[in-house]
Amino acid sequence: MMKRVIFAGLTLMVSMTAMAQDVMDDGSMVILPIEAQECALPSAPPPIPEVPEKADLLKAQKLVKGFQTDMQDYRDCVNQYSDSSDATMGNKQAISNAHNYSVSMEERVAAMFNEAVRAYKANLAKGS
Repeated sequence: MMKRVIFAGLTLMVSMTAMAQDVMDDGSMVILPIEAQECALPSAPPPIPEVPEKADLLKAQKLVKGFQTDMQDYRDCVNQYSDSSDATMGNKQAISNAHNYSVSMEERVAAMFNEAVRAYKANLAKGS
């Protein structure tokens, strides 16, 4: 019985802490403004084969460049609402979170492309 009470108390404390993180000092919730929710977050390009050929890399390069352009468009779209007079502290935090997530996503895609280039070069070196 005591374990249940302790567990319930810990669960309540954790859930209250998690909920408190979604509320800013001004009492506003961390949520994107409605208009910013309309901004289209692009999907990552498809995976590159583990042992890529030159054609795979050229195709991937084109897709990654397009993805980077689309990500910048997304950030421009989302960020335009951060200076709105209607934006709360929570809105601004959500905009910052969305911006940072998109940068992180773009970095992961770039890292996967770079890894594929290294694999291609390693495969060439083996064949020489």
